[in-house]
Order: sequence, then structure tokens, then C-alpha cells
Amino acid sequence: MEKLVLPEQDIINAICVYVSRKKHIKPEEVEVELMYDDDTGFSAESFWNGRKQVLVMSNIIEALRLWLDEFLNEDPFAGIKLELDDEAGIIAYVG
Repeated sequence: MEKLVLPEQDIINAICVYVSRKKHIKPEEVEVELMYDDDTGFSAESFWNGRKQVLVMSNIIEALRLWLDEFLNEDPFAGIKLELDDEAGIIAYVG
């Protein structure tokens, strides 16, 4: 079975939808910055209405599961692995 690769923009979109549902706002009102640190791993900062929330790896995976299920019609419980790519940025391998 071939692995599905989600580009950085899909990860950002997934987090926008995830945060918007938690905060009861529109996805367009959310801005996201993905981050990677050698010590802490992957994380993201989300911004909306002058507020900021830091999302840890488990939040990002939860957002990606939502995205896979509702927007890509893929198995949301397939294995998800985030990776830092020199050219593509942060990408996710699914499957």
C-alpha cells in the first residue's frame, strides 16, 4: 500500500479547521505557524482574534485525523508520521 503524503499546506488547513471547531469561529479566522525544534519536536502556534494557542504533537495528529476523515475520505486511524523536509517544509506521511 502506497503512503499518502500531506504537504505543509494541508497540515496548516487541518489545524485551522481543528482550532476553528474548538473555538467556534470560521477556519479563515485562524492563522497557523508550524514549528520544529530538535528538543521538543513538532508543534504549531495558532492565532485568532488577537489570541494565541500552542498546539503540541498530539493536537496536530488529532487535527490531521479530522482532515483525513472529513476532507480526504481516508482512514483517520492510519499511522501518521510528521517529517521535516529541507525543500517541502513539514510534511505528513499517512499509512
